[in-house]
Amino acid sequence: MGTAGAIILAAGEGKRMKSASPKPMLEVLFKPMAVWVTDAVRQAGIEDLCIVCPQNDKMQEFFSATCKIAVQREKLGTGHAVMQARSFIEQHMGGEIVVLNGDAPFCGGETIRAAREFHIKRKNDVTVITARVKNPFGYGRIVRGNGGLERIVEQKDADAETALISEINSGAYVFNAHSLLTALNGLTNQNAAGEFYLTDTIDVILRNGGRADAFDAQDEQIVLGANDPIQLYELNRIANEKSIRAQMEKGVRFVSLDGVVIAADAQIGPDTDILPGTIIKPGCIIGSGCTIGPNTLIENSRIGSGTVINASQVYGSRVGDKVKIGPFTQLRVGCDIKDGAKIGDFVEVKNSVVGEKTSIAHLTYIGDSDVGGGVNFGCGVVTVNYDGKNKYRTTIGNNAFVGCNTNLIAPVTVGDGAYIAAGSTITEDVESGDMAIARARQVNKKGYANGRYNKK
Repeated sequence: MGTAGAIILAAGEGKRMKSASPKPMLEVLFKPMAVWVTDAVRQAGIEDLCIVCPQNDKMQEFFSATCKIAVQREKLGTGHAVMQARSFIEQHMGGEIVVLNGDAPFCGGETIRAAREFHIKRKNDVTVITARVKNPFGYGRIVRGNGGLERIVEQKDADAETALISEINSGAYVFNAHSLLTALNGLTNQNAAGEFYLTDTIDVILRNGGRADAFDAQDEQIVLGANDPIQLYELNRIANEKSIRAQMEKGVRFVSLDGVVIAADAQIGPDTDILPGTIIKPGCIIGSGCTIGPNTLIENSRIGSGTVINASQVYGSRVGDKVKIGPFTQLRVGCDIKDGAKIGDFVEVKNSVVGEKTSIAHLTYIGDSDVGGGVNFGCGVVTVNYDGKNKYRTTIGNNAFVGCNTNLIAPVTVGDGAYIAAGSTITEDVESGDMAIARARQVNKKGYANGRYNKK
């Protein structure tokens, strides 16, 4: 294969979406629709991408680090959108240009790769990626002839016989770069809308003696897009069902799918149970034999095997094997929870290391801390990491004991095997094996309450 590039049409405003975001940036299963498309292109082995964006700084900023940008300032049709990427097409002369819609997330990498191979093998000038659907109404019909693709007939122009054709145009194409550039030069906007249509390039190519053909993707979902919130919901539902089914095929178990949402890139080991209300967002790797949920959210985290996470949230963290978390626990970004640790109810951990078999049972905040193994935290412990201007770390050694309602004022170090008495506010380091008591001495005033509080 020669050099190839991909042009992704993402300049649609999507007014029916009633959203401030451009339509291709709306998410399907936690990922913008346009990113589904860019990911698929790269999976197909094409690394050079050009996004045709609206005049929208936010969208250009999102893609500028990974893709070339072309801007369609006026909405004058799909052909006009591709025209904005002329310089990109010129860079791929002698190779292929794949053109895809930025709001069609299910045209996958395997389909794009197979269509390109088909295109090269047949020596086509243009290959239209097609699908056969049960209800083709509204789509352009594919009319085949002995030499390949004869024409595409739009719904409004279809006679009764043509309307029965179930093979439709997906809106995705593979072009020879030279043929595409020549065809764009031959486009006109002599139609009712005054727009330049990409489908008209096929007529231009055929008139010039070129070869057009159709590649049947054998997957009707590649044509699905979203023009309103209802259709966007449907894309999310389909993507989630596909993701969950893929996990089932790998040995992941579900007792109910109520409220379960799993990102397409999630990696989950066999014999893991996913309970109702669990949301697994992108970037997650979960081991085998875990129980996740109910009512749990995990994002961009790695979870070891045999771990239980119950009614809790985990963000950007690493959790080891045989850890117990929850209920009502939050691990914020930057946590590293070692094997066998226990993080109990109403505990928040942030940017901290928690050692093996350490127990943080309940009602505790551990922030910016390095905690050793075998440490026991009583109820109501706080590592006080922020002085209003700067944040500091707390260090706790192995097998230390931190009593209930203790405040550790960072920066402070508690040594191995040290013991902190309940109710202490620790502002100085505690050496290994020492006990620290930092609280006012109790004073009892005999009979004081009888006269003040015990009146009948």
